Amino acid sequence: MIDLGVSIEDVRAASARLRGVAHRTPVVTSSSLDERISARAFLKCENVQRMGAFKFRGAYNRIVLLSPEERARGVVAYSSGNHAQGVALAAKLLGVHATVVMPADAPELKKIATRGYGAEVIEYDRARAHRESIAKSLCDERGATLVTPFEDPRVIAGAGTAALELLEDVGPLDAIVTPVGGGGLMGGTAIAAHAFDPKTQIYGVEPETGDDFRQSIARGEIVAIEVPRTIADGLQTRAPSKLTLALALEHHAKIATVSDDDLRAAIRFAFQRLKLVLEPSGAAALAAVLSGKVPVRGKRVGAVLSGGNVDARAYAGYLMGPQAT
Repeated sequence: MIDLGVSIEDVRAASARLRGVAHRTPVVTSSSLDERISARAFLKCENVQRMGAFKFRGAYNRIVLLSPEERARGVVAYSSGNHAQGVALAAKLLGVHATVVMPADAPELKKIATRGYGAEVIEYDRARAHRESIAKSLCDERGATLVTPFEDPRVIAGAGTAALELLEDVGPLDAIVTPVGGGGLMGGTAIAAHAFDPKTQIYGVEPETGDDFRQSIARGEIVAIEVPRTIADGLQTRAPSKLTLALALEHHAKIATVSDDDLRAAIRFAFQRLKLVLEPSGAAALAAVLSGKVPVRGKRVGAVLSGGNVDARAYAGYLMGPQAT
């Protein structure tokens, strides 16, 4: 494989840094799920990770590597929610000031939580402004370090520790399914999985209305789209990065898309059958498996339930639809 700046050694080093800091989240199995999909499924529950999502892993692994001088100048991040909270919590634990650029229409729960961890939140209109430009200006003004959500090899290595734990706990898998926004989780998962078994198929799942990664893989180059309309706020990315697309191509990842109705059905299934609370983005991998958008019949499949940060009122609405079966 070509050198993409992040390797299994980086993932293992990140795992060592996170030991005793991040939760080693449980792996849940379900006979009713296995019967429904005619497969053996192992669900990695990052919805019960610190701050409620896998994003803490990458954020901490990046910030802990800052020099004392860099820590003194603080960090800046941009995110619709979970990376924001991950950076805010990691920075708090490490005594670093964090500023996070968040869209004004991000879930209020996530903005409140980000401020609650001590971060400064700067809101913007995602339809009119570019978060990257705002964050870069802040870094230039303050001399701060930018902690990106998926373009950084250290963030990707941290994200990959979830799959590393999954494989250590359950052994080889035929396939692993993850949500895909910017692609950091999918990239880190691919690195970890293929160190165990190069034949493991990696699937990323994105909203039907936001298939920038699917288009980019098909064309072999970055394809940018408009901000997608979907209940999966954490998957409203417009394009992959050069690094995450290169990782996806190198590891022969495949992309499935799911509808908002698929996401709602997965959220209801998780609540009713698994007793798990998932946000729409966190339910994407389960939605793809349940809906048959990813072929898993007769296989051992892992799925990363990436987050559970969901507003109570919105969550109640997801549960009020047709009953899951």
